Amino acid sequence: MPAPAKPQPPQKLEFTMNSLRNTTLSTDDDSMHYEIVTRFWHPNLTKINKFDMETRELITVAEIEGLQTKEPRVRFGGDKGQWMSSSEFLKYDPENAGGTFKGTEDTEYRWKTHKGRFQLIKSDDPEKVLAEFHPHQRHFFVFRMSKHAYFDLQPIPEITQAIDKFIASYLLVERRRRDSRIKVKLQPN
Repeated sequence: MPAPAKPQPPQKLEFTMNSLRNTTLSTDDDSMHYEIVTRFWHPNLTKINKFDMETRELITVAEIEGLQTKEPRVRFGGDKGQWMSSSEFLKYDPENAGGTFKGTEDTEYRWKTHKGRFQLIKSDDPEKVLAEFHPHQRHFFVFRMSKHAYFDLQPIPEITQAIDKFIASYLLVERRRRDSRIKVKLQPN
């Protein structure tokens, strides 16, 4: 009797920088490669581009307008898509840094925090973690990064089909989390 098949290990989707507006997300073998870029001539428009390995082209899969503002807008499908407000796409959790979004017509996902880290779960199955964020680490907490930030993605087809919405929703909830930190303004006496 043959041994049972081992489950596939999670895919590691790694960030190259800590910026939400200019970074790259990719796996080690570049089977998934996404570029998140805000050009200096369009400082209010952040594009999420997917690198197609077969044609060697960058394809715009999503755009976020006003990522730094209180009410950004999102569109999927490049120039042909329709703009929608971020509150239509992502229902923010008023108490925590997180929210819910629809990956497909019948599947709803939720961002939650566990020990200060974002986790993506299905809304109807809160025990199964589909993706978990691991923040970057620095040498002596000050110097260059010793480990880049990354996602552990479970290799299931439904999450890889909704990866564009997964990335856009992460950018929105992470921007909201970073903006919600206490801001200190120093004034001279």
